[in-house]
Amino acid sequence: MSIHFSVLASGSSGNSFYIGTDKVKLLVDAGLSGKKIKEKLDKINVDPKELDGILVTHEHSDHIKGLGILARRFQLPIYANEKTWVAMESALGEVSNEQKFVFPMESVQSFSGLDIESFGVSHDAVDPMFYTFHYEGKKMSMLTDTGYVSERMKKIIGNADAYLFEANHDVSMLQMGRYPWNVKRRILSDLGHVSNEDAAIAMQDVIGDKTKRIYLGHLSKDNNMVDLARMSVEQILKKHDFGVGEQFELKDTSPDEPTPIYHI
Repeated sequence: MSIHFSVLASGSSGNSFYIGTDKVKLLVDAGLSGKKIKEKLDKINVDPKELDGILVTHEHSDHIKGLGILARRFQLPIYANEKTWVAMESALGEVSNEQKFVFPMESVQSFSGLDIESFGVSHDAVDPMFYTFHYEGKKMSMLTDTGYVSERMKKIIGNADAYLFEANHDVSMLQMGRYPWNVKRRILSDLGHVSNEDAAIAMQDVIGDKTKRIYLGHLSKDNNMVDLARMSVEQILKKHDFGVGEQFELKDTSPDEPTPIYHI
């Protein structure tokens, strides 16, 4: 048996991720309208009525926009840490207490044999965290919305079979772009987002013998391009003798179209 997943949407306009096994089906984040997320699930042949819950990474709107309506419509439990619950609760609308669950930072919770490990990241949210999934010897790690990748994060996510890894911006595009300086400074800070170059540098420390696929995620619409992100990461990895296209593949993600379901 395997873990299977699809990046439903990834980018500054909205983020959502589906992951499942033969026994459980989960969303991570719901940063688009409930209608759009249902449409994306339909495209990968997943019935939202069969979902077992939604995990939340942090309270920013591009991660929780459709959370309340999805939870109400399909009676789904929501899992988030305590500080994130406080920060996002007013934005969700009415959600029954029976649907509210705390998933503590730096903990492991099991969902029908799928062990999910939460870990903190460095982002300008109250208590942001991402997840690594373990199932019958397989491992999938997701890491976006962080200003840098610490040694602690690298240890947790290391040697996964597959990754969703942030490659948010090209530094030159960001510096020359239309954003006000205070926004540029925020993105470039330790509480912002990882650049293409920094993503590739961090990947060198986490790619392992098991690694077969890396999805580049959370690309900025204004300060990056799909081909540029992939080329930048690929060049750096190849320069350091990583077998891009041989040992593992780099894959694109989109804010508009879900990736085909991938099994590991």
